[in-house]
Amino acid sequence: MKYDYLIVGAGLFGATIANLAKKDGKKVLVIEKRNHIAGNIYTEEINNIQVHKYGAHIFRTNNKTRWNYLNKFGEFNNFINSPIAIYKKQLYNLPFNMNTFSKIWKDVFTPEDALRHIKKEKQEIKKKPKNLEEQAISLVGRTIYKKLIKGYTEKQWGKKCKDLPPEILKRIPVRFTYNNNYFNDIYQGIPKEGYTKLIGNMLKGIKVKLNCNYLENQEKYNKIANKIIYTGAIDEYYNYCYGELEYRSLKFENEILDIENYQGNAVVNYTEYKIPYTRIIEHKHFNNKDIKGTIITKEYPQQWDKDKEPYYPINDENNNKLYNKYKKLSKKDVKVIFGGRLGLYQYIDMDETIEKAMKLYNKIRSE
Repeated sequence: MKYDYLIVGAGLFGATIANLAKKDGKKVLVIEKRNHIAGNIYTEEINNIQVHKYGAHIFRTNNKTRWNYLNKFGEFNNFINSPIAIYKKQLYNLPFNMNTFSKIWKDVFTPEDALRHIKKEKQEIKKKPKNLEEQAISLVGRTIYKKLIKGYTEKQWGKKCKDLPPEILKRIPVRFTYNNNYFNDIYQGIPKEGYTKLIGNMLKGIKVKLNCNYLENQEKYNKIANKIIYTGAIDEYYNYCYGELEYRSLKFENEILDIENYQGNAVVNYTEYKIPYTRIIEHKHFNNKDIKGTIITKEYPQQWDKDKEPYYPINDENNNKLYNKYKKLSKKDVKVIFGGRLGLYQYIDMDETIEKAMKLYNKIRSE
């Protein structure tokens, strides 16, 4: 065998395992079917602006070890995500906080005022919620649900909220303070030179082959490595023998504008259903550099098919049952180990991606 590990996929999961293995003196080959590294956190520099080509990614964690680990490969800025929502030409702060409540209800001046409104509206749902609409109302009431959740969610998932399971909306961040920081994590930021540079630093000294589809040359690649870490779609690996897992996809529409400032914020959500995109990203605000011009991206949710990128696993009961059949099948494969968003059929934040990659490597290194 030429390599100890063949890693299929040069995203954050694969790069973390590759980096750890190289530190242990292992021989590693990374192959990637796209023409670039960094997976969905890939950033491309255009007009001195780091453009998030597959949607905005803000790293956040409460774990100092994982924060320090990533900072070895690139300096992070102190970006704080404070998105804004637009509904019928009205601006609202996210997450739901006192700024939001005082805009929605004109008689709200204190946390007690806001809580009174929410408690009253939550009483509409008397029984255990049986769909996402009822779940949302049971958490924040109908007014907030109608203005800031309903349209956005129905665009995102391509279904009415009444037809979506309540489990999708396990919780809604609600704050009775005037704090617009979307996340509660201690450590937050974005690499100053972009995620692509950061992943490149993680993969320094490691052989990487781009435009390589593992499944098209599976027999060849299986012969050159002792272990294979596969971060592609698990159902595709098994040639969809049990059927296709479902996803939601996205279409990105980029515009380079000859103006200094388009929307004044990195992230603006559009929560009306009739507006086809869910949000607009203005990339220059992620780093707040003094740069001429600006670049925006509109995100359009799409029905997924095999010609589109799978972004969001649809983790409903039927899909989870189907995934478990593939997972059971994978246990019989002693050489190939599945990981990452597609291999595990989970939507995984970057912090969790690193955690899962580290745990997997610690497990396989001792085998």
